[in-house]
Amino acid sequence: MTLIKTSVLSFIATVFKVITAFVINKILSMYVGPSGLAVVGQLQNFMSIMTTFSNGAITQGIVKYTAEYQTIEQRQKIFSTSIIISLACSLIISIFLFGFSKYLSELILKDVQYSSVFIVFGLTIFLFALNTVLMSILNGQIEIKKYVFVNIISSMFSLFFTSFLIIQLNLMGALYALVVNQSVIFFVTLGFVVKSSWFKLEYFKQGVDKESLVKLGKYSAMALTSAMTVPLSHLIVRNYIGENLSWDDAGYWQGIWYISTMYLMIVTTSLSVYYLPRLSEIQDNKEIRREILNGYKIILPIVIVLALGIYLFREIAIEIAFTEKFMPMMELFAWQLIGDVIKIASWLLGYLMLAKAMTRIFIYTEILFSVLFVILSITFIEMFGLIGTTYAFSLNYFLYLIMMICIFRKRFE
Repeated sequence: MTLIKTSVLSFIATVFKVITAFVINKILSMYVGPSGLAVVGQLQNFMSIMTTFSNGAITQGIVKYTAEYQTIEQRQKIFSTSIIISLACSLIISIFLFGFSKYLSELILKDVQYSSVFIVFGLTIFLFALNTVLMSILNGQIEIKKYVFVNIISSMFSLFFTSFLIIQLNLMGALYALVVNQSVIFFVTLGFVVKSSWFKLEYFKQGVDKESLVKLGKYSAMALTSAMTVPLSHLIVRNYIGENLSWDDAGYWQGIWYISTMYLMIVTTSLSVYYLPRLSEIQDNKEIRREILNGYKIILPIVIVLALGIYLFREIAIEIAFTEKFMPMMELFAWQLIGDVIKIASWLLGYLMLAKAMTRIFIYTEILFSVLFVILSITFIEMFGLIGTTYAFSLNYFLYLIMMICIFRKRFE
């Protein structure tokens, strides 16, 4: 499967996801407004942390070693070990969510009335963890068509389920939908993978393999770092905006992040589906450099064109995705989109740290640049207001890109 073929298939799934997300976001903005969108953003960031912990943060490791190992005996050890890790970790997270539901509701969502959302999350999170394991194996097996089709079904289900709950329950409905969506999709994923040649129940009942546990542990350390640093930095910045500017301003910032996430999904999906397995299997440095250069030739021009298009039609984008209440977002587009281009340029190199299990340097850079983003954001908010967050975003990723270039030259040239 080539980058272009993978990109085309990923693009199809992404189109469905973007369209459904736009519809959901439109309904959400109509029913809850900017401040409600900020609350949804808070829960999304918290969920990102919890769901990563729920399967031991081994997703990228499953993809890598499923792609790298050539015999079913080796893969069985990864499959079985990953299932046991996921079940154990999701149980711990469930207990945590049950026990601290009221405290978390007050801390994250600023209102104890949402505590039932965390209880429902605790009840369903093990299904999310199992779904993540199966999807990671599909990715590693490079069964892209099945992977894409499951994502399309997931998007369609999310559209109807989330829209219904928002219309019926407003903000509460949106929060319930967030914590349940991906767990229900587990049953869809299971229906697809049971027909795969690599899926046999006994492959997942081999117990814990110590060697596999150590290897997956390296990826766990990296993923847990990302799960803690990136969403946590967003939680801190959004909370700072809400308390020092307004929660409507926090909603505008959430809105611009949403637009960035949606259009960049076309690119980031291809990176996760194609690049990680591909870079994992390449051992020759010359071939790695050639693959990276190919990525820059294909992906970066696409990002630049998309970013320019979003900027030129930013007012229309706001009207389509949100409502007129979100028009103050207009000033945030320029530097946010510049930062997006720099971000993808740096990620093309950054994926090498995952593919080659460069655990220590990955952890250092994730912590460093997440802390720096918070510091820059708070500093620039004080100096320039809400637009300062986009200055911080662009500058932070520019410095990150420089760091990635230095690592790449030292390690792969």
